[in-house]
Amino acid sequence: MRASTRVIWTVSVLMLAAVSEAIFPLPFLPFLPGFHNDVHGNNDALEVSKPVATGGNAGGKRRSGGAQEAQTNWPGKWELFLENSGVSAMHAGLMPLINQVQFYDATIWRISKIKLPPGVPCHVVNAKTNKIDCWAHSVLVDVNTGALKPLSLATDTWCSSGGLTVNGTMVSTGGYGGGANTARYLAACPDCGWHEYPQALAAKRWYSTQATLPDGKFFIIGGRDAMNYEYIPEEGQNNKKLYDSLLLKQTDDPEENNLYPFVWLNTDGNLFIFANNRSILLSPKTNQVIKEFPQLPGGSRNYPGSGSSALLPIHLYMKNPKVIPAEVLVCGGTKHDAYYRASKKIFEPALQDCARIRINSAKPRWKIETMPTPRVMSDTVLLPNGDILLVNGGKRGCSGWGYGKDPNFAPTLYKPRGARGKRFRVLAATNIPRMYHSVAIAIPDGKVLVAGSNTNDGYQYNVEFPTELRVEKFSPPYLDPALATLRPKIATSPKQIRYGNNFNVKVNLNQKDVTKQNLKLHMLAPSFTTHSISMNMRMLLLGIGGVNPAGAGSFEVQTIAPPSGNVAPPGYYLLFAVYKGVPSTGEWIQIV
Repeated sequence: MRASTRVIWTVSVLMLAAVSEAIFPLPFLPFLPGFHNDVHGNNDALEVSKPVATGGNAGGKRRSGGAQEAQTNWPGKWELFLENSGVSAMHAGLMPLINQVQFYDATIWRISKIKLPPGVPCHVVNAKTNKIDCWAHSVLVDVNTGALKPLSLATDTWCSSGGLTVNGTMVSTGGYGGGANTARYLAACPDCGWHEYPQALAAKRWYSTQATLPDGKFFIIGGRDAMNYEYIPEEGQNNKKLYDSLLLKQTDDPEENNLYPFVWLNTDGNLFIFANNRSILLSPKTNQVIKEFPQLPGGSRNYPGSGSSALLPIHLYMKNPKVIPAEVLVCGGTKHDAYYRASKKIFEPALQDCARIRINSAKPRWKIETMPTPRVMSDTVLLPNGDILLVNGGKRGCSGWGYGKDPNFAPTLYKPRGARGKRFRVLAATNIPRMYHSVAIAIPDGKVLVAGSNTNDGYQYNVEFPTELRVEKFSPPYLDPALATLRPKIATSPKQIRYGNNFNVKVNLNQKDVTKQNLKLHMLAPSFTTHSISMNMRMLLLGIGGVNPAGAGSFEVQTIAPPSGNVAPPGYYLLFAVYKGVPSTGEWIQIV
């Protein structure tokens, strides 16, 4: 087709699609000439950087007028927090206010390392044979003391999804077998237990992704043999309505590679959904696909390819632009046939790239960087200062029972606002392999809680990678003891805020050069983490109106709440004061 003919044909098609958008949904766009962009196609949609630095200080001055960060070559520190977490941490979520992390595994195994407490009835597995299960498959772990509280679960949570309601209740969805249609609720209180509704979902959700919407309700998509999505009903109700997902149907290859899709709420209220190597923007109001993004070349990024992803911190101001920028990061993964080859005992190297895309750009394109090492099954953690920690996983193979090899012991720090080519830094290594079914989650003291790893069908110990029950904490470089005097402390802050309202935070900090250029306020929405996906993880860099002295060693920071639920869904966040890149301990704050 000559270029002139191609242009005429394309313009005609676009005009027709604009007149009748509903007639030409997602499948139509790929047929436009040159639409799918890969390394052999339209390179305008792809930008590849040179190999990156793998050590030393990657800090320096932040771009976009950012303040000079405190300098440190400290590589971080690992500490053993718990010898026995009770259950293997396949899933993790931080509960607001009570500062406890919920770990749960799969009830199908009928065993763990902690019994249900006295007075809690055992789960009846089979009423005809009177088979019972008295092991706990869910525990609350106090992130400060390590105290464990076992909880009873009846439905199977194996490979499920989750998120937090506006009032801080954890909603766990899907799972295996009889648990696949279930919605479970656990309130954030010391004496609360699970409430389970086995018929809440219209489709079976095994390996699905749950996302919080601007009004605080939930969207859930995918799962094995579930090429659709739905909206989670109110507690106690059952949903019957499904919406087909053409994206999932078109990205389902022989190894699947589109389970646990990445879903991020865009700042315009629409949903960015990434599956396998393709992504779209979906309106939860109209259920129409608004945009399809260029393909990300190189391989598969979703389960069992199992790369990881983050929505980069959202920069807000006292007065925000009409379109608030949003950028998505996708790191690691595997070649498309990695699962098949691993089944033949051929463990291919994982992907070694990180790619980011500005999803509100008029011409979005992937910008690709090279990580210091390959990564699959890793966790991506937003740190309180806005940096990102890539931790856990392996360097070869993929997700699955025994399908991952060569543990990646050393986490990598990624500074998203650093200079290209200097954003990565390899940090101190652990000595515990964290492979398939590992988790990592940021906690209020600025550390990262790391747990799990079970590549076995059940609790097994005399194997290459035993079922792992030890829990570690990792202290990122900003917790360098030499920077202790730079660490601020939030003295007072509101417990609740409303969209667009001004509020003040009092910060204790014994430093002289404190200005609105170097003292910031960040809000972090805690994630639900499993299978290398951190659902609903979100960070807001608040606009600062002023920083004024408020007595000896104290400052009053003037700021403004996020403008809407599109930018920040209602609910609980951890509020951090950050001075020259060094964060305070987080305080809970609720958007209502």
